[in-house]
Amino acid sequence: MERHGVKAEVEVEDEDGRGRGRGRGRGRGRGRGRPEAGMHALRRRGPNLSNEIRATLVDHVVNHGLTLREAGLRVQPNLSRYTVASVIRTFRQENRIQGREQQGGRGPIFTQEQERAIINMVLANNAITLREIQVNIIGDDGIFSNVHQVSLSTQARILKKNQLQMKQLIRVPFERNSERVKQLRHAYVERVLQMDAEEIPHEFIYIDEAGFNLSKSRRRGRNIIGHRAIINVPGQRGGNITLCAAITQNGVLLCHANMGPYNTAHILTFLDQLHNILTVNQIQQMQYIVIWDNVSFHRSAQVHNWFQQNPQFSVLYLPPYSPFLNPIEEFFSTWRWKVYDLQPQAQVPLIEAMEEACDQIDAIAIQGWI
Repeated sequence: MERHGVKAEVEVEDEDGRGRGRGRGRGRGRGRGRPEAGMHALRRRGPNLSNEIRATLVDHVVNHGLTLREAGLRVQPNLSRYTVASVIRTFRQENRIQGREQQGGRGPIFTQEQERAIINMVLANNAITLREIQVNIIGDDGIFSNVHQVSLSTQARILKKNQLQMKQLIRVPFERNSERVKQLRHAYVERVLQMDAEEIPHEFIYIDEAGFNLSKSRRRGRNIIGHRAIINVPGQRGGNITLCAAITQNGVLLCHANMGPYNTAHILTFLDQLHNILTVNQIQQMQYIVIWDNVSFHRSAQVHNWFQQNPQFSVLYLPPYSPFLNPIEEFFSTWRWKVYDLQPQAQVPLIEAMEEACDQIDAIAIQGWI
């Protein structure tokens, strides 16, 4: 059919990939007909199929006689039959299954070796900035001799590609992982193993102090999107409460709370109470080994004299910068959140909540930490 002197012929492809005749369409007005030759570059690219999928499509259509639609549905649910027809046409005309390599455009700026060098910069200095990386790259006449300029966004893309993300910096003292501290940790572990090998019955007592304040609360919560998560806390911070605790593999031996910080007098009172608890049903020739950190009042002369006056007790100091070797740190972490869950001052008195939280931690949990 002809209208206004315009004649359109369209070739329609059936499911077998063959043309099924010529039809006549209508062109109504300018701009509604077939796109001009210069517009082909704006057409949407088809899916990027792997060579395995291409080979599977050729096998389904050529060897097993499936239609284009059936072959496409078997490989991918949303694969168009026109895409399958393109693969089959390429196979029949060029005897090729593999897709063409990417052509045109700018190639990668960095080689794999250069990307590894950028990664090593970040691993060597976690606080390095993109600007500093850029300066190092441009100023390097060795591995980066072919790179004369690079944008910050390109560097960020390289880091994201290699799973390097911006994180909060954790400050670590220089001495924490020094050779001296590592040797002290090794000596501590050797000493503990030596005590376990001795025939004299012994029991390790882990002691430490932890601060507590009611103004502290959970830092994350839930609420409707667009609304803040709010929790009510006291208007004033108030004073800190220090809890001193002693645990063994059999459970919690003693807990004592004190307003303000601990000192030598408080720790001596705590040791006397601990001595009274253990000597009531003392096992003959049992040796108690107190393990704690190197805080100043733990090394005072009065504390040293107390251990000399009680020979059934001995002390073993933790290496510096090594709180992870004391399982009581896990105890305090669990205990603190149990106190918050009891809602002190609103439901029960604070001291009662602290004592009840200690009682809720059983020996099985402590044995898991030790």
